[in-house]
Amino acid sequence: MTLTEKILARAGGKSKVKAGDNVWVNADVLLTHDVCGPGTIGVFKREFGQAAKVWDPKKIVIIPDHYIFTSDSKSNRNVDILRDFVKEQGIPYFYDVIDDPNGHWLFDASKGQLDRQYGGGYAGVCHTALPLKGHTRPGEILFGTDSHTCMAGAFNVFATGIGNTDAGFILGTGKLLLKVPDTMRFRLTGELPKGVMAKDVILHIIGDIGFDGATYRAMQFDGPGAKTINIDDRMTIANMAIEAGGKNGIFECDEKTIAYVNEKTRLNGTKSNFEPIEPDSDQTFIYDKTYDLSKLEPTVAMHPDPGNRALARECKEIALDRAYIGSCTGGKTSDFLAFAEIIKGHQVKIDTFGVPATPDVVYELQAMVWNGKSVWKILEEAGVQMTENASCAACLGGPTDTFGRLNRPMNCITATNRNFPGRMGHKESKVFLASPYTVAASALTGHITDPRDYL
Repeated sequence: MTLTEKILARAGGKSKVKAGDNVWVNADVLLTHDVCGPGTIGVFKREFGQAAKVWDPKKIVIIPDHYIFTSDSKSNRNVDILRDFVKEQGIPYFYDVIDDPNGHWLFDASKGQLDRQYGGGYAGVCHTALPLKGHTRPGEILFGTDSHTCMAGAFNVFATGIGNTDAGFILGTGKLLLKVPDTMRFRLTGELPKGVMAKDVILHIIGDIGFDGATYRAMQFDGPGAKTINIDDRMTIANMAIEAGGKNGIFECDEKTIAYVNEKTRLNGTKSNFEPIEPDSDQTFIYDKTYDLSKLEPTVAMHPDPGNRALARECKEIALDRAYIGSCTGGKTSDFLAFAEIIKGHQVKIDTFGVPATPDVVYELQAMVWNGKSVWKILEEAGVQMTENASCAACLGGPTDTFGRLNRPMNCITATNRNFPGRMGHKESKVFLASPYTVAASALTGHITDPRDYL
């Protein structure tokens, strides 16, 4: 069996499953957030009763992160709905925006978008926060009411996005019926050359198979090249499996995985025992292709979808109005450090927005010093608008006062993960996906730029 088949078989209590089988699986973790959480709660109460109790409070993780730092009253109220449900159900893993368990969330627009407006328990973007808080363990089943839940596949987890109805059912039962997906294998060899990042890897692959090329399929990333990639970069690759239509993305478990998970579960006091899934020697794949990482170049996903691949060096004629770095896939500390490597000592030519994925990223960038200055200060002095309010922000548009949102037609290059029309705001804008390196170089020139020119 493939990695995905082995996890689903174990979670379903079966010795073996194959692609196409329907199997009831037990959930290890259910994630929801402020956009889908209220709807999920509504389904749960409608189907199981107003006084019903969830199947296991300790297996539910609720992370408000999407429409947070906005004056939109309904968005603010969504966080309060989550808080009320958490109190009612005794759910321990709720990463609230505010510290007062009996309070109400209200964004204060008069304080502006740049300075911190959250309490000590706030965690930031759910997909980045999940592993940081110790909720991604090898061999487990993780469902989330968000398409980019597949990011947790970096940790040898079967992680997939589901709708509110399925999530409401899991709240009551802890189970879900799944069709076992076919598996596509992407065998990675070699090592990434200078100027090329994990984002380039996944954009190259999606460009190869198309933005629907993995529809309801598992995308398995393995091989000697995969082992050279660090955890952050595996998260970037797994995150964008959904951008090819994938049911999930998954990596093998190795010493890097175990070291990361052991550290985070210890720091957060979360469940620490897990059983990784090891690959079989005779796996069967519906697609099997080898990619030599050393042959890749800085890559861009052009308007209007993630599969519209081009090389950065061939796109110099495309003028830009905005650059943006942030989101679950592009707002990690390592992403900002790569971005800063190119930006330092220069001035951006276009409006450039930086949105850390988590408060931890904010702290690390402000604490890390290069030649007497914090990385945060280096970015600010280069003209980057850096906000301490970690969130999804403009990655998915949001209300019109969302930080970095495209409120008029413009060309934006971004380290985020999706570029369908309207994704970051105005439906006539054009969004170009690229690595933090490429976004940084392009911010300096005002047009799409190969970052190797600056390294």
